[in-house]
Amino acid sequence: MHRRIFAPGVLAAATLLLAVPASAASFAPGAPGMGDPYYPAAGNGGYDVSHYDLRLKYQPATDLLEGTATLLATTKQNLSSFHLDLGLDVSEVRVNGRLARFAKEGEQELVITPAAPLEKGKSLSVVVRYAGKPSEVRIGGFTAWHRTPDGGVAAQEPDSAAWWFPSNDHPLDKATYDVSVSVPDGSQAISNGVLQSQSSKLGWTRFAWRSNKPQASYLATLAVGRFDVTTDRTASGLPVLNAYSKDLGDHGGAARASIERTAEVTEWLEGIFGPYPFNAIGGYIPNVTSGYALETQTRPFYSPRQFANGANVSVVVHEMAHQWYGDSVSVHHWKDIWINEGFARYSQWLWSEKEGEGTAQELADHAYSSRPADDPFWQVKPGDPGPDKQFDIAVYDRGAMAIQALRNKVGDEAFFRILKGWPQQYAYGNAKVSDFVRYAEKVSKKPLAELFDTWLFQPSKPSAPAAAQARIAPRSAAKPVAPKSWKKIAETNTIHEH
Repeated sequence: MHRRIFAPGVLAAATLLLAVPASAASFAPGAPGMGDPYYPAAGNGGYDVSHYDLRLKYQPATDLLEGTATLLATTKQNLSSFHLDLGLDVSEVRVNGRLARFAKEGEQELVITPAAPLEKGKSLSVVVRYAGKPSEVRIGGFTAWHRTPDGGVAAQEPDSAAWWFPSNDHPLDKATYDVSVSVPDGSQAISNGVLQSQSSKLGWTRFAWRSNKPQASYLATLAVGRFDVTTDRTASGLPVLNAYSKDLGDHGGAARASIERTAEVTEWLEGIFGPYPFNAIGGYIPNVTSGYALETQTRPFYSPRQFANGANVSVVVHEMAHQWYGDSVSVHHWKDIWINEGFARYSQWLWSEKEGEGTAQELADHAYSSRPADDPFWQVKPGDPGPDKQFDIAVYDRGAMAIQALRNKVGDEAFFRILKGWPQQYAYGNAKVSDFVRYAEKVSKKPLAELFDTWLFQPSKPSAPAAAQARIAPRSAAKPVAPKSWKKIAETNTIHEH
């Protein structure tokens, strides 16, 4: 042990410093946003959440949601105050067990001032008691909460959490989840992960769900209603749970015929993308009027209209592919959306190839040749489409063309190593488009920056020579015939109409 010897004056000064609390100037409010270029107010700075424990009560008849949320986090700076994202009314906040002051700013910013400043690198617990009717909350002019004839559903992208729980609402801050929901007997509550328990008391039934791998807040989901539920296990032991509203009408059979193939689709995708990254699989389809689907983690949300023309397994392929590309490996900022949607669309092309309904090459050829150079489609840059075009069809189809161009450039052996290696390289984390380019170059040992710039970042149709170089072009003067799967895949285009 070493002892440091102080001169008397130095010792007195040191003692004085120890006796005086750190100055207020050394503590600062956490930022009200993550700095996302598309959504500057999304998320919050100054802390990182590791776990959400949500204890909820929901009354379908009135749409009243009451909740107590406990957030476990770590401070990333000295904090005098910090923000959470929530649109409902708050009655009490405690920070590290002590009552804290709070105030609402704007439509969803909950500003919390703890009883004492919070030092950097310390564990943090936040308990928020809140209530309200989610369907009455408008943020940015819209709602992510679907009212149904028998309940309500939270499923939307890029935001849905603020309608039903307080969070750090940006994909950069992932956490694990326990969601416990009490509903009137006869109703069910569906959420992410594995159903841990179900118990009834005094006319109410409580469902407790656990999602045990890092999950972005927009991928958390809640559905309350009356469902027919099917359960099973995959060959590898993964629990499967699918839920169908009892009032789906004519769409019900087609929906079941599609979603019941989730285990089959997942096993096939494991052969392409590697081991499934989460603790459960399934899907749910409530009686909503929307037309989109969403990759809510472990249990995708589907709208009945996805099955208006019959069974469509392609949409299941798309949403389950997202479990690797989008859920396990998530966007760094929302401009990186191609990492989600380009690969989910390309998985539909690979499924078509597997089913003998058109190869990915044939689909890419048709996608390229079917739109003239002056089509606005080509003005959208999948690698950075802008917030207004984030879910434009070009992000999907042109994004998938870029992936086929990559496949043609590096060859199948390297290509499929890239597809399988990427989700392991960034498992449960976040990544940028530029990270993927570097990873693909590393695996293939080929320069790829020019290829990706042409197909992802130029606001124009790649020239005929560029297409020929990427081997995406008609093989003759005749326009390629649409592959058999083209129409069925196009029926899923409303996936992106969030």
